[in-house]
This record gives sequence, C-alpha cells and structure tokens, in this order.
Amino acid sequence: PIEFIFKPEKSIISQRQLGIDMTTFAGGLKHVLRQDPNVIMLGEMRDLETIATAITLAETGHLVLATLHTYNAVQTIDRIIDIFPPHQQGQVRSQLSGILTAIISQRLLPSREGGRIAAREILLNNNAVANLIREGKIAQIKSTIETNSASGMVTMDKHIKLLYETGKIEKETAELYMEDKRGVE
Repeated sequence: PIEFIFKPEKSIISQRQLGIDMTTFAGGLKHVLRQDPNVIMLGEMRDLETIATAITLAETGHLVLATLHTYNAVQTIDRIIDIFPPHQQGQVRSQLSGILTAIISQRLLPSREGGRIAAREILLNNNAVANLIREGKIAQIKSTIETNSASGMVTMDKHIKLLYETGKIEKETAELYMEDKRGVE
C-alpha cells in the first residue's frame, strides 16, 4: 500500500500502488518509462528483478531513489552486487560504479531526550569509489569515506560519535551502535 501521499507543490507526482495500478513491482517500474519521469522513487528494492530494473532506469538518465535495508554503504553495495548470479556480478559492478551518486544509510538510535535520532553514513561516488566498486574492492570503501570528510562523506561510527559529543545520545548508546567497539574514549 501507499504509505505516504506526497503533495505536488512544485512538481507533478504520480504515485502507484501494487495490486491496483500494477500487478508486479518490477513490471510497474518497466511501465514507468512511458510516462517520461525525471525522478523515480522506489520503495524497498527486495529482489533481483527490481534491482536490475532500477539499475537500467538509472542508466537511461533517470534519478532513481530507493531504499534497501542495510546498515552502511559497504553493506548496501555488497547486497546489490550479491543478489546477482556470480557470472553477472562483474557487469553489475561496472554499471553501479557509473550510475551511483550517493548512498545515505540511516539508523534510528534512542536519543538522550526520549524518542529517536538519526545516525547517518554518507557515501558520495567519486573516482576513487567508482574504481573500488569496479575492481570489487568494496571493503576498502569505508577508508575512502573516512578520508573524504571534507567532501561531505561521513562514516556511521563518526556520526554516532558526533551525536554523543554533542549530547544527543548517551555514551552507552554510542558504544552499543558503533562498529568500532573502542567506542567514544
């Protein structure tokens, strides 16, 4: 079902619902090209056909925004590539290296004041990231994020540490959610 109705204030928005406007999610994505969209917002990319179609849509010049349940940018890239059979993964790495703009990962943490606060990891595609994806050196992307903070990239651990240092989360929360278990010394 459609979970949120977007109001068309500065653009035309056409929302589609599975089972009413289309019989399959992937089929609906293929049909969307007939409407000549500029931006395509997907829900979660759950299967190979949906991910493959999203890649094709991005290759045709559309801005594709999608969600995937992962904890960080490296895991997101791995999940996209790994859903394909081994004989297609090299091609997918090549495609992904060319079409990816950014990955923003988010985790909702308990905030100090009650409620939740978003901790984020931001990966922006650049030549170094694209080369690592193309060469299958996905695990090295984290160090690229760490060394490119001036361009707006941030690791999940660094952002969690910042949330702690600015008093938005407790030390125990930071240590629980940080990958680097040395925590917030």
